[in-house]
Amino acid sequence: MTKKEKILLKSAVAFAAVYSVAPISNAMHIMEGYLPAGYCIAWGVICLPFLIAGYISLRNRIKENRKNMTLIAMAGAFIFVISSLKIPSVSGSCSHMTGTGLGAVLLGPAAVSILGMIVLIFQALLLAHGGLTTLGANTFSMAVSGPLVSFGVYRLCGRLGVNRRISIFLAAFLGDMFTYCVTSVQLALANPSEAGGVAASVVKFLGVFAPTQLPLAVIEGLITVVILIGLETYAGPELRSIGFIRENIAQKKEAR
Repeated sequence: MTKKEKILLKSAVAFAAVYSVAPISNAMHIMEGYLPAGYCIAWGVICLPFLIAGYISLRNRIKENRKNMTLIAMAGAFIFVISSLKIPSVSGSCSHMTGTGLGAVLLGPAAVSILGMIVLIFQALLLAHGGLTTLGANTFSMAVSGPLVSFGVYRLCGRLGVNRRISIFLAAFLGDMFTYCVTSVQLALANPSEAGGVAASVVKFLGVFAPTQLPLAVIEGLITVVILIGLETYAGPELRSIGFIRENIAQKKEAR
């Protein structure tokens, strides 16, 4: 990362910290018009540093090897397809797999923030899934927080010597579930319960999401493992170009 890029990223973080505190303190695809304007702006501002980091990450990967575009496009397409299969869950939202765990494991969480936002824009415009006013909130829950957890879980499991396929499953499963935890908080902040406030509202939203989201998260974990097995079989050079296979070898040596 160049000096100018570091300055840009630090400036975005500072901007997000300053301008996002007030709207939130005063007060999974969330539908159009469901959040107050202040919350929509605040979540969008909070996402800004992550999106800048994601742009830098993707640009650097493409500079390193233009063939990385193939995996980047595949990860984005996977997010689009799998997150478009939605099940109505609660007023103002729905349950569906996210698909971001795959990209987080392969490309890192920063890159997925850009891919996820692009997917969310297309879904809002073409499928009426989510919304443009709630784009910031949906980006933060699905394309920022979920991938961060997936990446962290995968790296932690690697350090602990956990079986690689189990690590991938846990990364996708927990990233999916955390996305819905964040969505529940977002909905609760905008719609606090009269009895119990935000905390009570969070519990209610989580209770409605859980019956449909738990099995979906398990399915997403299994699908992600199967896809990565296929990639290792048929896309070895591409995985080596992004360091994924080399990383796996290092993890195996550490486990021994």
